[in-house]
Amino acid sequence: MSGRLYVIGTGPGNPDQMTPETCRAVSDSTEFFGYGPYVDRLELRPDQHRHASDNREELSRAAAALKAASAGAVVCVVSGGDPGVFAMAAAVCEAIDTGPAQWREVELVILPGITAMLAVAARVGAPLGHDFCTISLSDNLKPWEIVERRLEAAARGGFVIALYNPTSKARPWQLAKAFELLRTHLPATTPVIFGRAAGRPDERIVVQELQNADAGLADMATCVIIGSPATKVVARPGMQDIVYTPRFIAG
Repeated sequence: MSGRLYVIGTGPGNPDQMTPETCRAVSDSTEFFGYGPYVDRLELRPDQHRHASDNREELSRAAAALKAASAGAVVCVVSGGDPGVFAMAAAVCEAIDTGPAQWREVELVILPGITAMLAVAARVGAPLGHDFCTISLSDNLKPWEIVERRLEAAARGGFVIALYNPTSKARPWQLAKAFELLRTHLPATTPVIFGRAAGRPDERIVVQELQNADAGLADMATCVIIGSPATKVVARPGMQDIVYTPRFIAG
């Protein structure tokens, strides 16, 4: 008899940002599969078992979790942020699509979480207050040429852009290249928000203008939000400035 497979997100990393629904799923599960640092965010009981793996092993992790669930276990696949945003929900669905028939009989419960761009946006105001999009700068699963086309289309369309996976040791040049491309389509004063580890003790939030945006401020724990031509910065003497995108944009 098949068991149950939860796919959860731990949010940006602050335990207070995990939903009650997610916490109940954690309590209900006995087997936990995920990237090590994400699983480590959970306080597991002695009867709960941790199966950690590297961050590039999504499909094998999903397969192992589905195998355990199909054998009758209550399994939890752990992501950071929201599991459906550049995370494990898609890998689990792909494994079900291409795997053994019995995996389709597993009860699948995907629970929403707070993703990084929402936590970063909340720290500075409301930059996502109007139309926005999210783009991963990683070219591990798609060619860089597609990334460039999507960046250009988003900028031309007037979208606020949230960038995930902005840089890594293997691809340190991509964020600077993205800024270079966007400077040809957006005003020089467009606000760029670097949000690292939002909500955690090592949080760092920096706002710069696109013309001076320093790609070196980002690492893999950073979400970068680039405003649209309509996005504003409201100066508040002695307090943190507010960055927001107006709800009304003239045609």
